[in-house]
Amino acid sequence: MFKGSLYWRIGLGFIFFLALTLLLQFGLFIWVAGETEGGMPERMGRDFAELVASEFESALARDPQLNLRGYAEKRVNELHRPAVIVFADGSAVAPPGTAIPRGMRMPGPFKRRMGSDDRRGPPPGPPPGGAPMLPRMPFGSPRRGPVMAPIQHNDQVVAVVWVPPLTGWRRVADEIGAPLALGAILLLVAGTAIAALVIFRPAQARLRAVEDAARRFGEGDLSVRAPELGGDEVAAVAAAFNRMASDLAARQAQLGEADRARRQLLADVSHELMTPLTAIRGYAETLALPQFVPTSKEGQRAVRVIHEESERIERLVRDLLDLARFEAGGISLALESVDVDEIFERVSERHAQAAQDKGVKIVIEPHDEDLRMTGDPHRLEQAVQNLASNALRHTPPGGAVRLGAAREGEKVRLTVTDNGVGIAEEHLPHVFDRFYKADQSRSQAGSGLGLSIVKAIVERHGGSVAVRSRAGAETVFEIVLPASAEASAR
Repeated sequence: MFKGSLYWRIGLGFIFFLALTLLLQFGLFIWVAGETEGGMPERMGRDFAELVASEFESALARDPQLNLRGYAEKRVNELHRPAVIVFADGSAVAPPGTAIPRGMRMPGPFKRRMGSDDRRGPPPGPPPGGAPMLPRMPFGSPRRGPVMAPIQHNDQVVAVVWVPPLTGWRRVADEIGAPLALGAILLLVAGTAIAALVIFRPAQARLRAVEDAARRFGEGDLSVRAPELGGDEVAAVAAAFNRMASDLAARQAQLGEADRARRQLLADVSHELMTPLTAIRGYAETLALPQFVPTSKEGQRAVRVIHEESERIERLVRDLLDLARFEAGGISLALESVDVDEIFERVSERHAQAAQDKGVKIVIEPHDEDLRMTGDPHRLEQAVQNLASNALRHTPPGGAVRLGAAREGEKVRLTVTDNGVGIAEEHLPHVFDRFYKADQSRSQAGSGLGLSIVKAIVERHGGSVAVRSRAGAETVFEIVLPASAEASAR
C-alpha cells in the first residue's frame, strides 16, 4: 500500500522531516542550555553560593558548637542545586552524583585567612587598604567556571561553598531531557494529526475524485467530469482532464454520427442496388433461354459471365445489408434452444455438392451428449455456413472440412477445421475485418464480408469467435456460445 500510494509517501515524508526537525531542535536546545549555564545567568550561581554560605554562617552564629561537617552532610542533599562544602583540610561534602575535581582544596587566600599555613594565627583584622576580609568573588572562567563563597565564623573562613556550573549537555539532558522528549513526541503526533486533517486528507479526497472521474471515463461514461476546486495543481490536473474529456466526448460524438451516417448510407446504397441487380440477373437469365441465347460462343460466354457476376454482386450487396443491419442493431433475434447437430447437418447438405465437385470431404465429428445452445437458429446456421464456405474455399482437393462441438461448463464450443494452406500469423488479427483478404490471389472467391458477418452474429448472441492457424497445416475457427438452459439442466 505504501509503495504505490503518493498520499502515503508524502505523509511519511512529512512525518520524517517533522521528526527530524524536532530532533534537531531538541539537540540544539540541550547544547545551548549546556553552554549557557543551563540557561541561567552566572549571577544566579554566585547568588546561590552566597545564599548557602549565609545559611551556614547563620547556623554557626546560632550554635557556635555546631558540627559543621555533619550539618553540611545533611543540608547539601536538601538544596535544589548541587553545592559542595570544601573544608580547610581539603576534604569536601557533596551531594551524590556530584563530580569533584581531583585535588580540590580551598584557594590560597582562604587558607591563609584560616591560618592553616601560619603558626602565628590569622591576622587580627582586615587587610590593609580597608578592603573586606574576603571578597566573595567567583573563581574560574568568566563564562562557565565554578563559583565559590566563603563561610566565615568569628572573622575566620572555616569552609568554602563551591557551586559547580550547570554546564555540559549531559547534565542538562539528564535534568530536562525527558520532558523535552515527551513534548517533542506530543508535538509530532499533534502536528501529524493536524497535517493529515488539514492538508493531506483534503488533497487525497480531491485526487481520489480525479481518479474516480478518470476510471468512470475509461469505462465509457463520457459525461463525467472531475471537480475543479482549489485553484492549485490538483485543480489544474482536473481542469486538464475535463478539457481532454470534453474533446474526446465531442470527437466520439462526431465519430458516432459519422459511423451512423456511414451505416445508413451503406444500407441505403445496398438496398437501392438490389433493384437494378435483380433486373440485370433477370435479363441475364432471359438471355440464357434457348430462344434468346446468342448463336456465337462468345455471346453465350458473355451471357454466362453476366449471370455469374450479377449473382456475385447480389451476394455482396446482401452481405453488406446484413452487416449494416447487425452493426446498427436493426436485426432482432428469435432466441430458442438450438440443436447443434441439426445445424451441422444442414450446413453439410448445403455444401455437399460443392465439396464433391472439389474433391473435399465434409466430416461431422461425433460427440456423446446432446448439445444445445440458445440463439436464433437461422442466424447461427448462417454463421456456420460462412465458416464452412470459407474453409471449403481454401481446402485443396483431397482435404477435409471438419465440424465439431463440445461442452465447456455453461458454454458450447463449435469448431470448423480445415487442412488447407493456413493463414500467416501476421494476418490472424485482421481476418474478421471487413473486405480483408489474406490471400490476394483468391480475391475473386468471396465478398470479404463473410467472416465479419460471422463475428457480428456471434457477438449479438453474447458469444465470441476466434481463429488459430498453422501455415500449410490447418486453420481452426472457434465459436463459443451460451448453452441453453434445457441442456444445462441435463
